[in-house]
Amino acid sequence: MLRRTLNLGILAHVDAGKTTLTERLLYEAGVIDEVGSVDAGTTQTDSMELERRRGITIRSAVASFVVDGVQVNLIDTPGHPDFIAEVERVLNVLDGAVLVISAVEGVQPQTRVLMRALQRLGVPTLLFVNKLDRAGADPERVLREIPRRLAVRAVRPTARDPLIDVLTANDDTLLAAYVQSSVSAGRLREALAAQTKRALVHPVFFGSAVTGAGVDSLMAGLVELLPTDAGDADGPVAGRIFKVERGVAYLRLFSGTLRVRDRLPQGRVTAIEPGSCLRAGEIGKVWGLSRGRVGDTIGAVEAGVEHHFPPPTLETVVAPKRPQDKGALRAALAQLAEQDPLINVRQDDSRQEIYVSLYGEVQKEVIESLLAADYGLDVVFHETTLLHVERPIGTGEAVERINMESNPFSATVGLRIEPAPVGTGLAFRGSVEARTVPMYAYKNLDGFLQAMRQYAEQALQEGLFGWQVTDCLVTLTECNYSSADGPPSTRGPLSTPGDYRGLTPIVLMQALRQAGTVVCEPMLLVRLEIPATATGGIMTALGRLGAAVRAQSTHGDLTTLEALLPAAKVRDLQRKLPGLTGGEGVLESSFGGYRAVSGDPPRRD
Repeated sequence: MLRRTLNLGILAHVDAGKTTLTERLLYEAGVIDEVGSVDAGTTQTDSMELERRRGITIRSAVASFVVDGVQVNLIDTPGHPDFIAEVERVLNVLDGAVLVISAVEGVQPQTRVLMRALQRLGVPTLLFVNKLDRAGADPERVLREIPRRLAVRAVRPTARDPLIDVLTANDDTLLAAYVQSSVSAGRLREALAAQTKRALVHPVFFGSAVTGAGVDSLMAGLVELLPTDAGDADGPVAGRIFKVERGVAYLRLFSGTLRVRDRLPQGRVTAIEPGSCLRAGEIGKVWGLSRGRVGDTIGAVEAGVEHHFPPPTLETVVAPKRPQDKGALRAALAQLAEQDPLINVRQDDSRQEIYVSLYGEVQKEVIESLLAADYGLDVVFHETTLLHVERPIGTGEAVERINMESNPFSATVGLRIEPAPVGTGLAFRGSVEARTVPMYAYKNLDGFLQAMRQYAEQALQEGLFGWQVTDCLVTLTECNYSSADGPPSTRGPLSTPGDYRGLTPIVLMQALRQAGTVVCEPMLLVRLEIPATATGGIMTALGRLGAAVRAQSTHGDLTTLEALLPAAKVRDLQRKLPGLTGGEGVLESSFGGYRAVSGDPPRRD
């Protein structure tokens, strides 16, 4: 008989105690002999040196234990807001989650961000109010905060009257049974489990991960209230890669059985941990999938929620401390970017500099730590700058033909660039005949057009002001090639892919100059939760920072504001917020698109 499995995520705001809870769960299950310390850097799941030094989780880590015959694969995810993407990538492989809340600080900004992500995906979630052993702990205050600030139905599993109120609100049959007669404790428990598994309600447990108080009740709740499934081990192999680290793919298998020496599109399986095979419902480490990337699916996987992460808004130059390591640094960053779609690398050949795009300053430390630990490279970072984009404001068209004095290449290329709807990125199409394409070099028209698109994408990494050009349509309007025995107009050396690769940026920049571009700055959508008495001061501050208020609502003594703010001004707002709100203001932000800058446009060299 196959063991039931529960793939569980542990999530929390920074310092709420989720890594300590992970350690306590492993200890109580007999996996480790003593509970590690975050402060001492001795925890099981924080393997990076930076994680141990800073006492935060950066990469999701996987550990397993058994409770009442259920194998729990526990994923300890990051809590720092710079790494929300790391959290989002594992949500599609979870059966359930535990959201940790500090009994001292209560519901914090990242707590709300995480709860909304869990609700969006319908992940069944238990709440664990931690740190009851700490001075200032107020579990009753936190229990009152949860429905107001997280907008969820939360209930203590042992509180009968509140439990009946919450459960009957979602179940008319249960309500009718309650009205007609008393409902047994067993019936209530069954209804609680059923509604928790459907993410309709969220049981709340209280305790201390440090002392172990309340952890036994939480462990019992994991296997009773969250969904567990043995899966179909005899079905076709289907799974999803949610993490790649040092050549090892972390894989959730939804169906079938994966064994050593099995061949997948991502490569041939050479090793599996734990055990010699991976069965449906399980999570494991798989070696040999050299072509595996984060988010890859294996076999027929039911479509999950697609995660469209916002573009990074920051950029910095990274350089090796030893000049002779420049080639190794380029290779290492290229490999990190291949494994992690959220690491963007750009190389400026003319300046011989390597640029890395960032979501936050902490990510800079993470990349530095990864390069040192995995590749033995010591690096330095230059000052972080804000990333802008360019959009064409008109239509421009240019052509360079073979044998023209201005054309140094043995190829003809004509291109038109024009604006496209905001948010569509780069679109490319070809309006040429196959007979004008050098089939000996590209095999077919589709292959040629695909290559030309790549050349155009590369050229548009830097526009008229040095920023990436986006939201545009590029059309190939003309092309031709030369050969030694061709007609006089195209006679010359045999055209090569290098000719098209070299000529495309020349023609495209000519067309872009004709079209013109506007530089746009990144905007952030900020959500502020402040005392109602501070609304006037905050509105004044937002106006001075160039923000556009989109929504305002007041509930009791709290006011919620939503505003669109230039990304460059968000730090200023964060600095002013404590003084304007008496330390009670909370700010969340998400990407809000781009807006044309006013005045002289910034230029990137």
